[in-house]
Amino acid sequence: MEWYLAVWKKYAVFEGRARRKEYWTFTLINAAIGLVLYLIDMFLTMGLLSVMYSLAVTIRRLHDTNRIGWWCLLAFVPIANIALIVFLCMDSDPNTNQYGPNPKMEELPA
Repeated sequence: MEWYLAVWKKYAVFEGRARRKEYWTFTLINAAIGLVLYLIDMFLTMGLLSVMYSLAVTIRRLHDTNRIGWWCLLAFVPIANIALIVFLCMDSDPNTNQYGPNPKMEELPA
């Protein structure tokens, strides 16, 4: 649950890196909550809230694999979105990259 809450704390932070554990914990919990809140979100915010916090963690996850955040646009391209899923499943860049140090070196996110 700490990993899910860490994403909320960084909901608009597009810099830095997000390890697989952070991304997939957030994604799985978010999917479960999303099933319940889907209609409310569509009527009240037209999905904007879920797009914003999902986008931030997705971009940080791409940074962790040493890719720019613009790769998230593959989500809108049929069949090419499979490449995005592959990128999100890849292991972290083991070294410090242009987006920051390897987050695996930290036990819990800051």
